[in-house]
Order: sequence, then structure tokens, then C-alpha cells
Amino acid sequence: MGFLERHQFSIQLVRRLLDPLIAAAGLPLLCWAFGLPFAPHYVWLAVIGALLVVIAFGEAKVYRPWRSAPLGQEAHFIWIAWVAVCGVLFAMGYITKTSELFSRRVLLIWVIATPALMIGMHLSVRLGLRWLRERGRNYRTAVIVGSGDLGRRLCSHIVSNPWLGIRVIGYVDDRENPRDGDQMSVPHLGPLDDLTPRMQALNPNFVYIALPMRAEDRIREVIDSLMDSTASVYLVPDILTFQMLTARTEEIDGLPVIGLCETPFSGLQGWLKRAEDVVLASLILVLISPLLATIAFGIKLSSSGPVLFKQRRYGLDGRQIRVYKFRSMTVCEDGSDIKLAERNDPRVTPFGAFLRRTSLDELPQFFNVLQGRMSIVGPRPHAISINEQYRHLIKGYMLRHKVRPGITGLAQVRGYRGDMSSLEKVEKRIECDLTYIRNWSLQLDMKIIGMTILRGFSHKNAY
Repeated sequence: MGFLERHQFSIQLVRRLLDPLIAAAGLPLLCWAFGLPFAPHYVWLAVIGALLVVIAFGEAKVYRPWRSAPLGQEAHFIWIAWVAVCGVLFAMGYITKTSELFSRRVLLIWVIATPALMIGMHLSVRLGLRWLRERGRNYRTAVIVGSGDLGRRLCSHIVSNPWLGIRVIGYVDDRENPRDGDQMSVPHLGPLDDLTPRMQALNPNFVYIALPMRAEDRIREVIDSLMDSTASVYLVPDILTFQMLTARTEEIDGLPVIGLCETPFSGLQGWLKRAEDVVLASLILVLISPLLATIAFGIKLSSSGPVLFKQRRYGLDGRQIRVYKFRSMTVCEDGSDIKLAERNDPRVTPFGAFLRRTSLDELPQFFNVLQGRMSIVGPRPHAISINEQYRHLIKGYMLRHKVRPGITGLAQVRGYRGDMSSLEKVEKRIECDLTYIRNWSLQLDMKIIGMTILRGFSHKNAY
């Protein structure tokens, strides 16, 4: 047993103490830097902040094992927990009417720098452990039960990522050679029978059961035989054949369930996404209000009809919403059979062609964002007739409605916009939409917004 294994508890204790220490120590250092006295109200903030960090980080499972998780996932958990701490502190300051006692500069830098230091500390520890694991230190041993496609895929992931610190001893299966001919890259340890004495002899840290779901009875027998082992046993569910959307595990009165198709915007993440929309949409509408008035005036001068065009589209959870756009055509179609705009479409007014080409006709949708019907970033909403046409042709099409539709999105910044004349082009859009939902983060939203601004709003497929 190496040094890290012998002192695992001490290392975890130090990590748990460093986070509240970073939060508490930042305030006296900032007061000193700005020439301010470390007054009693700063002392109380440091103490309460440190206690809240202990509670929030524990509840957010920041100190869970991160051996096989991406680096960014731990940083995300730390950031979410710190936002919760700040929310409680700000609420306490508002209730007690003590917020005016603190320097705004000190608080702002403390709120921003503290999570950055925490994330830096945690990631430094993880990178150090990864470095050791890649060199054969601080590793755990594992046995895989099952040599089918799922078992081979799991083995390949572990073997090709030595930073995980998991060394696969071998696999257990009734067949030494899989039927499809593909070989496991680790030794065959024998059949599933007499698994108990074999596990006692090998004494692995982990056992991964990667048998197909149809082998329910066999899985139960394997689990029963492993009850006499000290190994941590993991069941690898054979759900990769399903089209999943932000899968996660939950409990219903103690009964574990696996969510396959779920929105990423639940709980705190939903509040963060909504706060992002309200703040940015409000700011943008203030900045572009002269432009909105100019466009409205231009529409009234260039053609007869209303300034705004309202069209029914599918929103969150497939509910119908009214989406606002500046009118760019001589017609306002909102029926069950809508003809999409084509190149040189006679229905498009000259001024409307300019609006559509530059996407300025979409600007009123920031009001939809404030109403809660849309988001700034998300899958673009399609007309109801388009939805009904493609939902039966593209697998997973309606999963894009697990989130609010957006003004811009990943599909748009990747160039998939405007033209929906072929099934292949629509499939590319849906692929981007589902990728966005599976990988959502505030950072991704900011990246998409930035790319939308930098690449401009015009596009060759917008007409």
C-alpha cells in the first residue's frame, strides 16, 4: 500500500478544510489590500461564509470520488455550491440591512476570486493524482463481468485512459471468445460459476457487471455471489442503445430510477438559466430600443400591415406559444400548412428581405424571453406544421422541446439555419440541438452568444 492509500482520510480532511479556509481568509487579505480595517462585520461574514461552504459543499457532493469524472464536472459542482452560498449571504445581508457596511469592491472581488481559487486547488489536486496514476501510482484494480459489446466498450474506455487509475485484471464470462469474434484486451479469468472464491483470490477494488439487460437472472446470481466480496460492485446498465437526454439517477421513496430523457434545467440550474435570460434580455432590449423603433417605422413605411407578426410554435414541453417577429412578408401565415420562405420569394417585401437576411426580424423575441416563453440560447422554434412533418421522420425530434426554444443556438452558429428543404439538413439541426441540451452550461451559452455576435447575423441560407 502506497503513501496516498495509507493517508487517504487525511488527504480528504485537508481538502474539506481548505475550501472554508480559502473563503474565510480571502476577506482579511482583501481588507488589508484596500487599506480597510478587518472590522467585526467582516469577521462575521468570514465565519458564516466558511460554515456555509462546509454545508453547501457537502450537500452538493463536491467531495465525492471524482476519479472517473471529467475535470470540468468537479469545477461545475464547486461553482454551483458557491452560488448557493452567495445567495444565502446576500439574502441575510438584505434581511438584516447590513449590506451597506461592506465595501462593494471587497465583496465583488471576494465573490469572484474565492471560487476561482477553490477550483484551482481542486483541479491541481486532481491533475496531480492523474499524473501519479498515469505512472502506475494510486491505482485501483477491477474485474469486468461480461465480454459482450458493453463489457468490451467499458474495458476499452478504462484501458485507454490510464489517468483513471483503474487497472483491469481481466474479465469473467462463460465464453472465453465472444461470438462476434472481437477479443477483450485483458485476460479471461474463467466462467461465471464459482465467482466467489475467484474474487476472494484476486481481491479487486471494483467489479463492473456488464451483462445485457435480458440476462436478469444471471445478473442476480452474480450480485448474490459478490456479496461475500469486499469489492465495490457496479452494475453497468445496458441503456446505451437508447437515445438518452441528460440521463441521471433519482429515487422515488427509496426506489432508484434512471431518467433517460430529462431537461437539464431543473433545480438550481433552471434558476441560473432563467436569471441569465432575464438579465441579458433586459440589458439587450435597453440597448437596442432605438433600433427596434427604427425597424418598426421602416416596416410601416415600406408596406401595409402590422409591425409584428405572431406565429404559433411549440415551446417548452411541446406547449404552443406565440413567437414575435418583425413582419417581413405581405402575408401573416399561421395555419396548419405553411409554405417556408424560398429564395426570391415574392411574398417577402424589399425591407423584409433585409430584415430576414440580417436576422433583425428576430429581435422582438427578446420580449418572448422576458415572458418566459423562450430563452436567448436554445433550439430554434419551428412552425407547428414543420414540427408535425418531421417529428415522425427524425428519431428524437421532439426531445428538443425539453428546454425553452432560443433566439440563437448551437445549430445556428454551426451554419444550420434557414434552409429546411431536405431531411438531411433538418437532421443536422436536430443533432446540434440535442448536443446542446446534453452538454448545457452557462459557459456554452456565453460561447454561443459570442459566436453569434462575432460571426454576424447574416447568413446565405436566410431568405
